[in-house]
Amino acid sequence: MHEWALAEAVIQTAIDVAKREGFKKVTLIKISLGELQGIEREIFDSAISELLKMQGNVFVNTKVEVNIVRTRFRCRACEHEWTFKDISETLDEGVRESIHFIPEVAHSFMRCPKCGSPDFEVLEGRGISVTSITGEK
Repeated sequence: MHEWALAEAVIQTAIDVAKREGFKKVTLIKISLGELQGIEREIFDSAISELLKMQGNVFVNTKVEVNIVRTRFRCRACEHEWTFKDISETLDEGVRESIHFIPEVAHSFMRCPKCGSPDFEVLEGRGISVTSITGEK
């Protein structure tokens, strides 16, 4: 599953940072999750929890905070800005699933709601990143 692969990447990042920083315990992992990624939170959260359990003492009682970043777009033709929520109900389930797996395909299926142009940029709310890892040395 896509969510598990992303969770594994987050945990691997945390492991790498913990080793590099010499943390004996990781207390907090902060994650920024773009709405356009279309992640199933229940699956992602469960994957993070299960993967943390497998990492041993360094990750016992580690808290995880996930910040959802709403997706915003800007049309390059008319400068109109809109959100994914503004147009998501116009997309069928198959399109939403395609965007979930490969967010770059959004340009193939979406148009500016004001002028209809397919030429737009994603301002924010795409991808996933570990924004901080806190630990004890």
